[in-house]
Amino acid sequence: MLYGKQSGMEKPPAPPVDDPRFKLVERTLKRSQHQQDALIEVLHTAQEAFGYLDESMLMYIAHELKLPLSWVYGVATFYHFFSLEPQGEHSCIVCMGTACYVKGAGAITARLEQEFGIKAGETTPDGKFSLLTARCLGSCGLAPVLILDGKVLGRETPESMVEKVKALVNGEAEAVPAAAPKAGG
Repeated sequence: MLYGKQSGMEKPPAPPVDDPRFKLVERTLKRSQHQQDALIEVLHTAQEAFGYLDESMLMYIAHELKLPLSWVYGVATFYHFFSLEPQGEHSCIVCMGTACYVKGAGAITARLEQEFGIKAGETTPDGKFSLLTARCLGSCGLAPVLILDGKVLGRETPESMVEKVKALVNGEAEAVPAAAPKAGG
């Protein structure tokens, strides 16, 4: 890969020697023998270690796997579980697929936006909560489906979600129980 004025790209920064998070990424790269088909695994490791994927990290991964930056960026932006911005301490992903939208995902999103003063894709100024959307989470039978701090919740309402998110943000709930299917539904 060419770097410099001719390519329009800068050489990625060398990883900080004393940052243990980079060691995790380097370990994953070595384990996969820098194979290009390990891109998603390497991106996942980097996000787990740093909380999000910034431009310098994407450049580093592209360089190490000998992939075009555009390819790495394309993969990182295609999958909803990768983030290019720092995320809040707690996060909620609302499925906006057809079944979920018809059953109230839009209303849930609007209510959470109103309650926390942010739009989908944003984080509260205090860094406590991020609201995200996804095209489809693949659990249409539980519509509307959300993922709150990694737990899949189904058949939620705007009111139930505001209650659960407020409890998490205020430190009143440590774990979010998955919703039990309602009788007859």
